[in-house]
Amino acid sequence: MTTPRPAAELSADEARRIALRAQGLLGTPDRRAGVRGVLRHLGAVQLDTISVLARSHELIAYARLGAVGRAKVEEAYWKAPSAAPHAFEYWSHAACILPVEEWPHFAFRRRAYRSRPHWNHDLPDGTYDQVIKQLRAEGPLTATELGGAKRTSEWWDWSGAKVAVERALMYGEVVCVERRGWKRVYHLAERAIPDALLHDELDDTECLRRLVRLAGQSLGVGTRADIADYHRLKGEQVDAVIADSGLVPVTVEGWSKPAWADPAALDTPPRGRHRTTLLSPFDSLIWERARTERIFGFTHRLEAYVPKPKRVYGYFAMPVLAGGRLVGRVDPARDGATLVAKQVTLDGPKVVPAVAEALVEAASWVNCTSVRVERVDAPELHEPLTKEVTRALVAAMR
Repeated sequence: MTTPRPAAELSADEARRIALRAQGLLGTPDRRAGVRGVLRHLGAVQLDTISVLARSHELIAYARLGAVGRAKVEEAYWKAPSAAPHAFEYWSHAACILPVEEWPHFAFRRRAYRSRPHWNHDLPDGTYDQVIKQLRAEGPLTATELGGAKRTSEWWDWSGAKVAVERALMYGEVVCVERRGWKRVYHLAERAIPDALLHDELDDTECLRRLVRLAGQSLGVGTRADIADYHRLKGEQVDAVIADSGLVPVTVEGWSKPAWADPAALDTPPRGRHRTTLLSPFDSLIWERARTERIFGFTHRLEAYVPKPKRVYGYFAMPVLAGGRLVGRVDPARDGATLVAKQVTLDGPKVVPAVAEALVEAASWVNCTSVRVERVDAPELHEPLTKEVTRALVAAMR
């Protein structure tokens, strides 16, 4: 692909700040729009089963809005003020909550799933039709209510009903517009998705053009690989539509690959207040490891699935964002009303106050009244961090 002449040349610092603003982490958030505004701003919020302080989709809203009530976060994602939902769950970067208005733009993926020749689970004859019939007769149901999620205790050993309803979800005949006790609640798409959006009329090119544009807006600036990764597109899919996506080519200091930017992000210099916060390892700011290293000089890896003896930073190490930089990591846990920092990694003594601030705010959010720091990678910083946490706790109680 021939890259057009760059519309702008950005410094590494400008690109970093543009990325932070695009992700809602620089400047004053729109609190009137709340959690739903965060969802539409990001375009996709990843879901994950791991819950340490809270589930990842809760942490995404918290990182941007501060200590908004957890019940309000959950309700804002799933509960619509009217009968029509404002969000649905589907396969984007991974399993993600998506704004309902983007339903038509995932038609290309639904078509791809329908034509897929191989599945990892066998589907018993008649089960698919039976599941659809049951949902039509009884309304929204979980897999358990449809006849069972699993045949045995093994996570992968799905029942026939679970295989059928997940296939229907991928095809778009069924949609998930709510999680109940972390279980998907399945509903017929024809009943859940607003009529104006319930169609697969857009061709692949139009779908891809929209998702590439959305990815560019949510990233602010990114390489072809960055943009492709956001909604898990193929590089050639990005190549086919990026020239007509509305994004503009730019060069970024220190980036070896061509980049594209949201033109609106170039119009106004990114300014405003930086958030100081703990980030979920599944936060879209740090989805793509190479991008995180390129922008922040920070190597991020979720170690939950790494054998414990091989972990470096901890099971659910959460990057600490402060001053527009990633300045450390905290591997958290809870012990009653105490937030426990099992392992803390700091980028030098200067970041101690910021990490303490992030710990105390997170503790308050999950209704913990104290913070205990167990291990710091630099032992000489354990006492200063503990003292700063104590000071921040006292200040928070005033």
